[in-house]
Amino acid sequence: MNWFSDLPTVYLHRHPVDFRKAVNGLCVIVEQEMGMSPYDDSLFVFCNRRRDKLKILHWDRTGFVLWYKRLEEEKFKWPLRADRDVIDINEQSLN
Repeated sequence: MNWFSDLPTVYLHRHPVDFRKAVNGLCVIVEQEMGMSPYDDSLFVFCNRRRDKLKILHWDRTGFVLWYKRLEEEKFKWPLRADRDVIDINEQSLN
C-alpha cells in the first residue's frame, strides 16, 4: 500500500502541541485552530515544544492513521517565525 500517493497537501501546525494528545485531540486542533477538516485528504504535522517529536495525522477513508517519530539526539527544523500559524508545505516549496 502506498500511503502517500495522490495527497494534495501537507500542513504544518506551527505552534507546539501537547503530545499527550492522540487522534481525537489532534482532530480538535485541526478543526478549531487550523480551521480545516481532519477528513481532508491531507497530512497534518505537529511538533512538540522541544522539537524532538513529530506526530502526523491522516484520514485514509477507513480511519485515522497517526504516525509518531522521536529523535534521540537531534531536533526537527521547525518554522518558528512565519506569517501564518498553519503552513502549507506545497506552497512553501513553490516559493
